[in-house]
Amino acid sequence: MIPQNRYRLNEYQISGYSGKNTQRPAFAEMLNDARHRLYDLLLVWKLDRLSRSLKDLITTLDELGHLGIDFISYDNQLDTSSPSGKLVFNIIGAVAEFERDIIGERVRAGLANALRKGKKLGRPRIPQKVRKKAIKLRERGLSNRAIGKDLRIAESTVRNLIKANSDQIVPAKTTHG
Repeated sequence: MIPQNRYRLNEYQISGYSGKNTQRPAFAEMLNDARHRLYDLLLVWKLDRLSRSLKDLITTLDELGHLGIDFISYDNQLDTSSPSGKLVFNIIGAVAEFERDIIGERVRAGLANALRKGKKLGRPRIPQKVRKKAIKLRERGLSNRAIGKDLRIAESTVRNLIKANSDQIVPAKTTHG
């Protein structure tokens, strides 16, 4: 079934873990090695040895396909290196894309519904009092890090706030002499 000298093979033994769990050390290692192109083919005895969740199986097979890694499930006779196996693989990929699109639709519908109900989306705005204090501290010459620490907000928030209000900031006068 596997052509000689066409593939580099590594062995990943996943024992003591359920196929439901994608947080298995050997599974993570296998995916990491795939991302680094350390093998060309993933061979499993049965599909349920790879994953018992259809969603996780589709996600994994889709990622392997995008990485150019062939997949063979020995007992289920699924082989993505053959024309019929590629067809099945493409169907699996189409189902994965459909699922992603459906999830996106649901998220957009949920956000639209929340907006209709008057819910505020996103992070809470920085209170005006804190904004003014950040500007004053910047005018005194404090760094973004020091301002963030003093006001207990993230340095990146300070940076964005300062950038958005740069026209209001009057730098501290320095004396030379």
